[in-house]
Amino acid sequence: MTPPNASATFQHTDWSTVPVEQIAEGITRQMVYGDRLMVCRLVLAAGTVTPIHTHLHEQMTIVERGQADFFIEGKRRTAKAGDVLLFPSGIQHGATMLDDEVVLIDIFSPPREDFLAQAKR
Repeated sequence: MTPPNASATFQHTDWSTVPVEQIAEGITRQMVYGDRLMVCRLVLAAGTVTPIHTHLHEQMTIVERGQADFFIEGKRRTAKAGDVLLFPSGIQHGATMLDDEVVLIDIFSPPREDFLAQAKR
């Protein structure tokens, strides 16, 4: 069975070869994406705050390193290395990085068009 949009090709990528973009003070991002899925690796300095926001994309976040307080629909949850969070489409969320640098792997479906547009500037 052929997938509906079979234009994407197989990728095998090492994070060390993916361009790093500074997207805000204390935040860098790398992206690998296909037609229907996007993976972002974010490195956030201690104390960095990502504002409360929503988007139509389903998001899964894996805490690779460090610890952060996530604010989901007005409730605080602390997540540490090894934790996985699933944010359904439209849910309010944001985070505050705690004492150490934090590395997050964010997975989005569909890919974030706004991130792709920022990267092309």
